[in-house]
Amino acid sequence: MKTALTLSGSIRKGSYNRMLQQHMGRKLTEAGVAVTAVDLSDFEMPIFNEDLEPDNVPEAAGRLAEMWRSHDIVFIATPEYNGGVPPLLVNTITWLSRQKPSPFRHAVFGIGGVSSGKYGTIWSLSHLRDSLTKVGTLIVPTLLGIGPAEAAFDETGAPVEPAIIRKVETMVHELTHFSRG
Repeated sequence: MKTALTLSGSIRKGSYNRMLQQHMGRKLTEAGVAVTAVDLSDFEMPIFNEDLEPDNVPEAAGRLAEMWRSHDIVFIATPEYNGGVPPLLVNTITWLSRQKPSPFRHAVFGIGGVSSGKYGTIWSLSHLRDSLTKVGTLIVPTLLGIGPAEAAFDETGAPVEPAIIRKVETMVHELTHFSRG
């Protein structure tokens, strides 16, 4: 059975990106994938600083890297902060990029995000795709840019816009088709 890891670059209560993470988890489960949802607040890591290496690498970075290595699919939902990726996600990716063997080379990745505007998350996804590609990640072609957040989901946490519903279906197909598991 294929396995997927889902996470959100937002840890705030009521996060729309957590809603997207949960929705993608449900859709991947429906596609026959065993899903593990990760809450980044469970993986405390200080702001990356090379002076911490090699003696003070956070144990959480190793645990999370192993989780990424052991799954066939990784889905990341990210908000947009000032046109880019939020600091929590940047710090997480930076710490993981220092782990050996690379946690970015086994799984196929999907990325999406929800923002208050129609296009804000597209900027963040562009930066995230660029960063992940530079560390050797295979990312599926479909991007899930969703907004405005306040009108994006129904009371069950499912997207309401027909084009987004189709994009979710396409991404689930791409993730299950291209994954190595």
